[in-house]
Amino acid sequence: MEQTISVNSNILIFQIEKCPLQAHGQTTLFGGSTVCSCGFHTTKPATATSIQAAAAPPQSEASDTTPAPRAFLRPPPSLSMFTKSRFGGSQLASLKPNLVERRTPSPSPSSVRTPSPSPPSPSPSPSSVRTVSPSSSSVRTPSPSPSSMSTKPKGPVRTPSPSPSSVRTPSPSPSSVRTPSPSPSSMSTKPKGPVRTPSPSPSSLQTHIPAPFSEECGRVQPAPAEASASFWLPGELGKTIPVQDQRWIANTLFHSGKLRPDLKLWYEPPVPALIYHPTPTPDRFFTHRLMVWMPYHLWKVRVSCPACGKNLTGYGVHKRARKVLDIDRYYLMVTETLRCTVCSLNYLSTSQTVRDQLDLPHQKMFRLILTRKYACDIRVIRLLRARTLGNSPTRLVRQLKENHGEEWLNRLAHYLGECADFVDRPSLFPVVCQEPPEPLDVPSSRWLLSVYGRDILSRILHIKASITSIFGKILKMDSTKKITKKLAGHGRGTALWVTSIGNEVGQILNSVLSVQEGPGLDRMVAGVMERYRQAAVPPPVLLYVDCGCCVNEGATSKLQTRVGEWPDLHIHLDIWHFMRRLAVGCTTDAHPLYPTFMGSLSVCIFEWDAGDLSLLRQAKRKQLLQEGVPAITDILVDRSISKKELGLYCRRRTRGEEATIRRIERLLQELRGANGRDLMGVPVLDEVRMEHIWRVQTRHVRCIQDMPGVQLYTEVGTTTKAGVTLTRYRCARGSTSLESFHCHLNRFIPGTSANALNFQLYLLEGLNRWNQDRAAASVTSKPASLLTYSGDMAHCVNTSSLKVVGRPFVPTFRPPARYTGELLGVDYLLSQTGQPLVVDPDSEVTENMLEHVDEGEDEENEGFGEDQTHDITVSSLTDDPSFSVSSHFLPFSESLSSTQSAAPSSQPASSSTVAAASSTQCAASSTQLGTPFAQPADSCTQPAALSTQPAASSTSTAPSSTLAAASSTPGVSASPDESVVSNIVALWQNLLDYDKQRVVFAARHQSRLDTERFRSPKKRQEFTPGVESVKRHALTTTAPLAQWPDCCRLIETIFVKLCAIHKSPKKKGIDTFFRWDLILEDYRKIRQCILTNAAVMQQTTLQLVDVSHTTLVQWHNRRVKMQDSAVLMQGLQLPSRLSVAADPLLPANVRPPTAPPQPGPAHQYHLPSSTVGQAQTKRKRNIPSAPVVSPPAEKPPAPRQLFPAPPPGAQLVMLTPMASQGPTGPVLFAAPQALRLSRSSAPPAPSASPAPAAAPVRKLTRKVQHNTCKKCGQFRTAETGHSQYKGTIYCPSVETVSKEQWLEDIKKTK
Repeated sequence: MEQTISVNSNILIFQIEKCPLQAHGQTTLFGGSTVCSCGFHTTKPATATSIQAAAAPPQSEASDTTPAPRAFLRPPPSLSMFTKSRFGGSQLASLKPNLVERRTPSPSPSSVRTPSPSPPSPSPSPSSVRTVSPSSSSVRTPSPSPSSMSTKPKGPVRTPSPSPSSVRTPSPSPSSVRTPSPSPSSMSTKPKGPVRTPSPSPSSLQTHIPAPFSEECGRVQPAPAEASASFWLPGELGKTIPVQDQRWIANTLFHSGKLRPDLKLWYEPPVPALIYHPTPTPDRFFTHRLMVWMPYHLWKVRVSCPACGKNLTGYGVHKRARKVLDIDRYYLMVTETLRCTVCSLNYLSTSQTVRDQLDLPHQKMFRLILTRKYACDIRVIRLLRARTLGNSPTRLVRQLKENHGEEWLNRLAHYLGECADFVDRPSLFPVVCQEPPEPLDVPSSRWLLSVYGRDILSRILHIKASITSIFGKILKMDSTKKITKKLAGHGRGTALWVTSIGNEVGQILNSVLSVQEGPGLDRMVAGVMERYRQAAVPPPVLLYVDCGCCVNEGATSKLQTRVGEWPDLHIHLDIWHFMRRLAVGCTTDAHPLYPTFMGSLSVCIFEWDAGDLSLLRQAKRKQLLQEGVPAITDILVDRSISKKELGLYCRRRTRGEEATIRRIERLLQELRGANGRDLMGVPVLDEVRMEHIWRVQTRHVRCIQDMPGVQLYTEVGTTTKAGVTLTRYRCARGSTSLESFHCHLNRFIPGTSANALNFQLYLLEGLNRWNQDRAAASVTSKPASLLTYSGDMAHCVNTSSLKVVGRPFVPTFRPPARYTGELLGVDYLLSQTGQPLVVDPDSEVTENMLEHVDEGEDEENEGFGEDQTHDITVSSLTDDPSFSVSSHFLPFSESLSSTQSAAPSSQPASSSTVAAASSTQCAASSTQLGTPFAQPADSCTQPAALSTQPAASSTSTAPSSTLAAASSTPGVSASPDESVVSNIVALWQNLLDYDKQRVVFAARHQSRLDTERFRSPKKRQEFTPGVESVKRHALTTTAPLAQWPDCCRLIETIFVKLCAIHKSPKKKGIDTFFRWDLILEDYRKIRQCILTNAAVMQQTTLQLVDVSHTTLVQWHNRRVKMQDSAVLMQGLQLPSRLSVAADPLLPANVRPPTAPPQPGPAHQYHLPSSTVGQAQTKRKRNIPSAPVVSPPAEKPPAPRQLFPAPPPGAQLVMLTPMASQGPTGPVLFAAPQALRLSRSSAPPAPSASPAPAAAPVRKLTRKVQHNTCKKCGQFRTAETGHSQYKGTIYCPSVETVSKEQWLEDIKKTK
């Protein structure tokens, strides 16, 4: 047999070599086309009937819908033509190149086998011939026509074909393309002699169409028409899935045109190969993850129809796949359609109707927020929930674009790197790689805001219940107008005030928009009182307001009438608002004595606790000793205490009504007349206006006094300073916390404006997060590691954990009380204007309002962050110029001994710590602007002149005088002589050790950014402080970093001397030199002399820093202003800034370890029970062959048994063993009738009983109108174009031929 095959192959090769078309040119001498003589080159076009009959796939191959490729005159040359065993034979096989072929696993025979006609002649043995087809990635070649394989040898040749099982080819992979076998006439040969070439049987051939990319030659081939038919997807679903994901998703979800039963929720796409032998394609480099949200298919949950209550059934995969925005990539989501067979209504599994019927754990697995066209992952919106400063939608969009861009570039670099390796390799044909797909764009910030609104809307019930569950003993009420300008839409211009009510820990009970104050707040106050009454909570004892606290004697204010249900409530006026009323009597707040008046007014009202103040002074004194400050006195210690430290570590109380009135009248009397005028003669008080204001406000002094027996301070922690432990306090006095809240309230609303619905959602979300943060800070327990602002999941976890392990996993969570129905935010405003806000998540109006976002929001970067609340009524000690005049006006000739023995008024006035702090505050804001020299003088909280070093003595002024005199002497060279050098060294040795220390330069950064637009107060630096300032300075300017002259006592004294030398500009010829240029020129001469003299640099540590024109002018202006203020305050009899109380204050409150439980009925969360596995699926009913006879009526029914008892007719038969079986005992076996067990648990009736009557036939009722096509999902009717012939269904969406042609072809086949 092998010899016969070898002879046949040799004849075919000889005929091909002698064929005229095998020669070059392939034309005749006169330009005509040559004719093939071997029958291999030319092809005969096949008839349409044969092609269609051959292209008709079997029923299991319904996905192959493309027609057969048309026949080419000559296939394009490729390497696969020489590797494919086209002619057979052992000699040709030995001529193959040494190539490694890829073999793919074979799928089931029913999915890849193609039928062909049975052979007309006998076949050789099954193991005679085996041919191997090319791999799935080889070059595809069209099948030959019926005449393409005909041969005409000269002599008789017999070529028997193998048997049906003799020819074996490896089957392609499931994702490869399958083509039908040619017709019976396509494989016949017509030699001149008798040649017999029968075709194999249908089960003997398995055809395989390779992929459109050649992996052996590395060249991209054009994809044929049947390439798209290598996998099956529903018609509309494939249009919404990217091309690179279609193949692997089709193979993952579908099998033989049906949805796989064993699906998963998440699918990871196939990853690129580690090593590529063929040319890589971009499919696996740019695939996306897949989420299959099919709860009915995955978990068999029971879902009912909301209209009729009947159970929904599966209705196939939805035709649309969603692209979901994630943090760094998009992923895909497909879902299913559920149908009610009674109502004939369809529901998507992603709809809120279906998801609300799932239990909460399964609901949270759907982590998407759907819009009309797109979808967003919840992880993206979580980044937008925290309305901190700078956390705007614009910033989030830029961050998403950066994440998506870097992820896409990483994948693109991987793909192009693999392709570049193939381009560099030598190959027979040029390597052409596919273009990578285009990346998907990130949506705009407006779309993110609409998604953020949907996220809030899904939690709106919990948010409202949480807000109306807040109570307090000390309440505060205040109003603002800032946020009302952001209201847009039909509510624009209707809101004038935003009024909020807070408690002692900073939480907000309610915040509403109203058209007016006063009577417009009656409904809000009534709602709060009703909340207290329903929850059975004791009413508050104290209420701070900014107006309406009291009226004349014997009358009742409108506010007292408004809160008539709380007769024991004391209404007090906020002290800061009282002080601002008196400040109206001042002529201007720019007056030099205005800060002194406001500070003295605070001293007239408050007095400090003696124990707290003494402890703070002890800590500051030890801190100054550690810093090496000489001559520490009580005045120096008091000056080193900042305003922030006083308000944080010390408690205070009001003096009483009579003492306060007496002290304020004495202060007003002191500042009247000539004592209250500045150097220009302008008084600080308008006497006529101040007299009228004080006469009216005198009755309100009683309203600002502390209520006896009510403790306003709470301990919030401890701090250690220089070994002394100080207690931190939080004060509940006044409405300062509400003022801080209103500063952040404007940032709750992102962007510049919002319509009524978005405004309401943003406001309530901000209130909920604000209250939860304040509640966490009001207890001593450590904050939970599981932070969430959504209560439904925490409640579900605690409920389940109590059942399972007996303890809650989130112990800090307290379910809020039931929503009281109070109007919040915009709802309150719309109730006054008669335009109610109806929110329906499924309505079209709500959809439009959520997507209606102002266009100006794209350029807004905003947010809020909680500032540390400081009491603005605390007066600063360093604001008093009287404390700093000693450091500037001491005579320079004063000896060291007289300095050390001077009176307290002439003692050192500051420390290096205060100097550094002031310089830090002055430098920080200028550093934010990019240059350290553009800082205005009035931006410093603590002027540098206040923070100069201890008083300069003769030892410290002598070196400066010597250097200043040397610099101003004409003709002095840049290098001083030995006498001057020795004099400088000797004077340096006489300085105090404090002055010999290295200069502690002012820090050019802030640990907390508490100004400007992009501040982040809650974020502390975890790296070396000031590094960013150094980088910013190095990148913005090449000039040296300048310092202020007051950074060192010696340098400041040098500049004081130089200012005395150069008092005005000087003119030299036609040029005019300004005073500051002359001072800087002399100082730089001194600095250059010191830096270039080796003796001075080695024997001293004299540090002369660089000073610029800006820092010099700033220092001089501050110094002059403080001198003027000191002159104005001479002779004024003002109250002491640190007056202490005679008796100690009440002990402060202690924070509770945990939050108390919420009073009143708890909020009920919607937690459906789990219905996993309870869906009713259609199953075939097993009908028994014989009717089951029921037992007699007189016998009771037998109980149901786990294993049914055998019939009573069954019995055991004993057989005696034969002698050849050995000495085994008798064998027992069941009779044949005992082997058939009844399907019923009850035993059957005896055979002697009469046969029962035939059971009535159940009437079948058709529940659907028409049958549904499994290929397209439509009804199988003539209207939809469907047809049927002998069990074969014609679907127009799958078939590629007309119905008539299909019917003709199938009739021929059958």
